[in-house]
Amino acid sequence: MIGQGEKNMSILSEAQAKAILTKVVGFSKADECTAQLTGSTRGNVRFARNDVSTAGITDNIDLSVQVAFGKRVGIATINQFDDAALERVVRRAEELAKLAPENPEFMPAVDKQTYTPTPTFSPATAGITAAYRAKVASDSIAPCRAEKLIAAGYLEDQAGFVAFLNSKGNYGYQTGTSADYTCTVRTEDGRGSGWVGHNVQDVANFNASEDIRIAMRKASASADAKALEPGKYTVILEPAAAAGLIQFMFFFFDARSADEGRSFLSKKGGGNKLGEQVFGPQVNFFADPAYPGAAVYPWDEEGLPRTKMPIVENGKLVNMEYSRYWSQKQGKPAMAQPGNLIMTGGTKSTADLVRTTERGILVSRTWYIRMVDPQTVLLTGLTRDGTFYIENGQIKYPIKNFRFNESPVIMLNNVEELGKPVRVKGDEADTPIIVPPMKLRDFTFTSLSDAV
Repeated sequence: MIGQGEKNMSILSEAQAKAILTKVVGFSKADECTAQLTGSTRGNVRFARNDVSTAGITDNIDLSVQVAFGKRVGIATINQFDDAALERVVRRAEELAKLAPENPEFMPAVDKQTYTPTPTFSPATAGITAAYRAKVASDSIAPCRAEKLIAAGYLEDQAGFVAFLNSKGNYGYQTGTSADYTCTVRTEDGRGSGWVGHNVQDVANFNASEDIRIAMRKASASADAKALEPGKYTVILEPAAAAGLIQFMFFFFDARSADEGRSFLSKKGGGNKLGEQVFGPQVNFFADPAYPGAAVYPWDEEGLPRTKMPIVENGKLVNMEYSRYWSQKQGKPAMAQPGNLIMTGGTKSTADLVRTTERGILVSRTWYIRMVDPQTVLLTGLTRDGTFYIENGQIKYPIKNFRFNESPVIMLNNVEELGKPVRVKGDEADTPIIVPPMKLRDFTFTSLSDAV
């Protein structure tokens, strides 16, 4: 099913996986049992100072067994799959459950569900070999050497599967792939820096030779940066820069944190802001497990089926995440946790947004972002790897990097225009985010930074 060579070792066929899971659940004497198999092959190549420094490949398959006696839960894991080992891990989970205190928020395993398969697997990505990784490194390094620039980067590709079965008959199996590439290019004197990142499910949509040119141009263009006074500016955030801020905000779209007064979506006097206008009218977010190029598994961690779900429509909050426990407590329907995040936009490129800007700042990347105030999602961080001053629709000169203090909530109430959305990778492992470049007014820069 998954191509040749390196990728065969860590993906069990559906028949193999189901046979193991059926045995495990059959061994259990607990009130309920859930068994899950996860496996992956991950390959990588790392390069720095225009030379490959490390390369490797890892294979791993794990079995996790969770059992419950009443509200007492035990979990054990193993990576051996003979019958004796399978029974041993079940008994260990049962021993732990009997020793555990009752969990007051325990929710029983979900009943049998129906899942619609999603396009998470790419044969091209699963078929990546060491030769392919070496070519990516070469395609990144050679142009930089030729122009006396210095490249440092990393490619990681993975192919894997998830399979689970519980004692109520709920079962799922699916394979998935992804590849993540980043490269920083510096001038020889270290005064200019450019960066590029690409995250894909299908490597047919990735070309290191094209990507590296972006980082090279920014590295060369960002040398001799001038200092600009901190303050509020119109900014154009490239997708990677915007995603760095937006992903922090979505940690707070959980209904429980809002209902308990711990979120910017908490309402004075109690409750949450579901149904209220929280962003500007241009802002729309949704989750879709089958979204082309950013698909995710069709179930969440609790086994609930994922479906396409609007989150923000024309700036209005229309859905929040309700765990099974919190939905039961609040009398609301449970919702599967989204596995991806898609923000809509327009059709313009970043360059198009620059051309319509009288005065502003282009930010290539945001970095070292930290939370200042969870109640307002006020964040602080730095720009880096290419920050430029815009005047009369043209990039005039590079500028020194800034520290910013900004909330994505305020940011998304100051949208002037959105460009064409692209896929970037979030901080959570293999979580895809689709986000457009953004033209924003009154973005707050608080001080200068010596970083390049």
